[in-house]
Amino acid sequence: QVQLVESGGGLVQPGGSLRLSCAASGSIFSINAMGWYRQAPGKERGLVAHITSGGSTNYADSVKGRFTISRDNAKNTVYLQMNSLKPEDTAVYYCHADLSPTVLAGTWYDFWGQGTQVTVSS
Repeated sequence: QVQLVESGGGLVQPGGSLRLSCAASGSIFSINAMGWYRQAPGKERGLVAHITSGGSTNYADSVKGRFTISRDNAKNTVYLQMNSLKPEDTAVYYCHADLSPTVLAGTWYDFWGQGTQVTVSS
């Protein structure tokens, strides 16, 4: 059974930093792209950052220059380093993976983590 488990959320003051981690576990054949999305109260879930298996990245305009996505393919883990945090970054952050489980090798599915709360407030 495949699952994504996030960690690293919490409460931080404006201008502060947090690092989110998301580890994929279970019987995994391969992982393609991984990414982070966020959903603030009353808003739709939207892309924050995305990274391919080869390391190519893209970011939402609102986080460019402040957030950095990275991954460790050997650990099936993706990270999001968030610097210069603003109150408008407050949201539940979700990890996503385009993943092929071993039992269905070669077929790709969207997997999501359970979400981790990030609150930026003084």
